[in-house]
Amino acid sequence: MVHSADLPAFILSEIRIGSVAEIGHSGIRSAIGKRPLGAPIRIDLNGPVGDQHAERFHGGPEKAVLHYDSAHYAAWQAEFPDIAAAFQPGSFGENFVSIGLSEATVCVGDIMRAGSVLLQVSESRQPCFKLNHRFGKDGISRRAQESGRTGWFYRVLEPGEVAAGDVITVVDRPLPDWPITRLQRYLYHMTDNVEAARLLSELPHLSPGFRALFAKRVETGRVENWESRLSNGPVGRRPSA
Repeated sequence: MVHSADLPAFILSEIRIGSVAEIGHSGIRSAIGKRPLGAPIRIDLNGPVGDQHAERFHGGPEKAVLHYDSAHYAAWQAEFPDIAAAFQPGSFGENFVSIGLSEATVCVGDIMRAGSVLLQVSESRQPCFKLNHRFGKDGISRRAQESGRTGWFYRVLEPGEVAAGDVITVVDRPLPDWPITRLQRYLYHMTDNVEAARLLSELPHLSPGFRALFAKRVETGRVENWESRLSNGPVGRRPSA
């Protein structure tokens, strides 16, 4: 394990929570639209108190808090100049907004202290089609997956309170060889690497859901179908009931 005062610390510029509502006029309900808080908030084992989720598979102990590097927004603005104004901190539905911690610098299993909360990195976010509706453009979810600009989730080891302006510090790094970018490499790109899949199926601190995903790849020799997650048809078409 890594125990060092030199592990990184950054400022949480915003803490955000959201309520379930329709995304535009899409007919799709989500709590991706999250508002910044001006006061401390309690974070329990299921995440920030008052933060809602439209489906059971969103949130929960292994996806309690979503963190996103707001430095990514400049890349999104440059890549999609026609909707550049839509890419602002908080736009990806993150609970924690900061600059500096990223998929390249955060590792699976990292233990983080923010305010009085102790968290642990559990998995990479898997982007879904709701991002397309959020930004009103087809392909945003797919591009997030391809680029690795996804964000990551924490489980909560010790509940507590956190507020905008608090420092978030990496206090322990048990898996320094497993930044989120390396996890994403085998998750989305080098999907035929059976040895990596076998290793990830048993990787300590990785979420049970991700370990099961890699175990199934080893067992079946097949990669799961991503299409229904990444797209539910063209943006602007109201889904059937």
